[in-house]
Amino acid sequence: MPPVRRLIVVGILVFVTGLIVIFPARVAYRWFAPPEVSLSGIHGTIWYGSASDASAAGVYLRDISWRNQPLRLFTGKLSYAIDASPSGGILESDVAISIGGDIHIDDLHGSISLASLEQVTGIRGLRGSANAEFESLTLKDGVPVEAVGSVVVTDLLVPLAALIPIGGFKAEFFTQQDGVVASVEDTEAAIDLAGRLLLSEDRSYEFLGQLAPKPDTPAQLKNQLQFLGSADERGQYELRLEGVL
Repeated sequence: MPPVRRLIVVGILVFVTGLIVIFPARVAYRWFAPPEVSLSGIHGTIWYGSASDASAAGVYLRDISWRNQPLRLFTGKLSYAIDASPSGGILESDVAISIGGDIHIDDLHGSISLASLEQVTGIRGLRGSANAEFESLTLKDGVPVEAVGSVVVTDLLVPLAALIPIGGFKAEFFTQQDGVVASVEDTEAAIDLAGRLLLSEDRSYEFLGQLAPKPDTPAQLKNQLQFLGSADERGQYELRLEGVL
């Protein structure tokens, strides 16, 4: 390539790179954000910036900040370090978007009040808190297709099940050939629980678990267990939930 043409190419690359670095985040939001995502108080650029408030799919966040990780562009992913404050909690993670549109989440550390998820879950009066720690999580069309991590729920209150908190539970997530799987168990809860959750790429989910009362399980909760049918010879009740996300 002749020296003059090489200089022109370099000049164009520098110009385009400069535009990307200083491209206003508020303009990018107006042009590219899907309608279900709402941001306000946007400052900075798509390279480095912040927003005061955000909401998506019924989840509200505040004090959001992002910082581009340019070295990951060489892997074909647009990657950011993100910090935010969901209701009653914190969220920090590395988030990358691949050319195909898949979302890759690494080193996720977060906590959230379950009350803020009432709209998402459709469970009125939901209370408690959840803490998530994920080494990696991949979403395809909004559905988890790969996951390595855990979610711990404490002081869970589901009014449809009982009018008192029923304790804590833990789910360990991993990936299998048929989808993302989680083993679920109680942690100092008012009932014994052991179960398996399967999330499939077609958005279907299935939970199969065994529940049993403890010696100190409140009478109200014991009575609620009877609505699951008859207990087996070990005093366990089967709980099966199926649906589509």
